[in-house]
Amino acid sequence: MEIYSFPMQATDQKVFSAIQQGDVSTFEMLFKTHYPALCRYATAYLSDPDEAEEVVQATFIGFWEKRKKIHIDSSLKAYLYRSVRNACLNELKRQKVRIMHANAVVAEGEKFSQSSDHLTIKTELEDKIQEALQSLPEQCLLIFKMSRFEELRYQEIADQLHISIKTVENQMGKALKLMRVKLKDYLPLIMILMGRLLEP
Repeated sequence: MEIYSFPMQATDQKVFSAIQQGDVSTFEMLFKTHYPALCRYATAYLSDPDEAEEVVQATFIGFWEKRKKIHIDSSLKAYLYRSVRNACLNELKRQKVRIMHANAVVAEGEKFSQSSDHLTIKTELEDKIQEALQSLPEQCLLIFKMSRFEELRYQEIADQLHISIKTVENQMGKALKLMRVKLKDYLPLIMILMGRLLEP
């Protein structure tokens, strides 16, 4: 088994141990704490904010997937910054190769070397989300779709369905609770790739 080794301070040990054990809330906290600054850091290398975000997202996804075999002896922050830096440098190398060998073909399909992996992951997530949606009661499902997919405000949903806004709030709360239970193993990736889908 491949072992990844980076120095780590004792103060980070509790956070890292929780993440290694699959604690989603701790991972979300780490992501929300460092994501904006890491995107700015990556943009300094890549110039393109969209590419920088993709690199940072891939770094967090890789961190979560490899969490059980990563060994960190000092700082989680240092590990994340080093990982993003290395990913940016690799991306710059790939860009040079693409410019040299395929000027016109590169722009869309090979913008980011892991784009196919991201597509596979996102497709899997979408399948799991659809499965979870089908488990919701009819009114929960309708209100959830109107809120998250049609982006309607609670008052607009209440008006369209001729129900009280309190009913909308209760049904959304129920839907979110059920969805988070059904998708508990995918919450970190949903948060990274699909934003506020399951946020209150």
